[in-house]
Amino acid sequence: MKIGILGGTGREGTALALRWAASGEDVIIGSREEQRAVAAADQLNRTMGKITIRGASNRQAAEEAEVVVLTVPASAHLATLKEVREALRGKLVIDATVSLDPDAPGRLSSANHRSAIEEAQEFLGAGINVVAAFQNVSYRLLREPNRKIDCDVLVCGDDPEARQIAMALVEKAGLRALDAGPAHYARTVEGLTPLLLELNRRYKTKEAGIRITGLPEKER
Repeated sequence: MKIGILGGTGREGTALALRWAASGEDVIIGSREEQRAVAAADQLNRTMGKITIRGASNRQAAEEAEVVVLTVPASAHLATLKEVREALRGKLVIDATVSLDPDAPGRLSSANHRSAIEEAQEFLGAGINVVAAFQNVSYRLLREPNRKIDCDVLVCGDDPEARQIAMALVEKAGLRALDAGPAHYARTVEGLTPLLLELNRRYKTKEAGIRITGLPEKER
């Protein structure tokens, strides 16, 4: 599957690119500045010892990809979607955005308590399925492709088939995916992120995550 990662030159985007490329997926990392994406892709390919990742503009990455992954800060969320909106028609968007308030560390910024994917879905409209994933996983864990990660990824979205596709890609990245249901549950998932940041601070770590227990194996 061809995966386009918008904001792919950031820490989470490059870490996911490494994971998916190592699993055999075709990865394009996008950026507002194409040359920056090309340079980042070259560095990742040197890290892997093979050429499997390409760099492009956000628009080009969105046009060429089958699945588009959004790994931008909340401040760039809507602006990035506006830039690529037409290129996303008929595609699946996996949104990893968490609406953290830059002026109030440890708090969500959304005044109306909507999640980032609810904002994205409303803006993009019908014909584009948006699914939330990866909000609670540290990039420090993801950036080592061969490292086993003891962390779950909760996947939310209103379309069940879209959630299943996203879950398959989560598994490809080496994590356990759990179907967390409709988009409104992403509000709760996003709310876990500032809590994890606080736990990191209190326990002097940077890799706190979540793990759901008590589920039958067949439901995982």
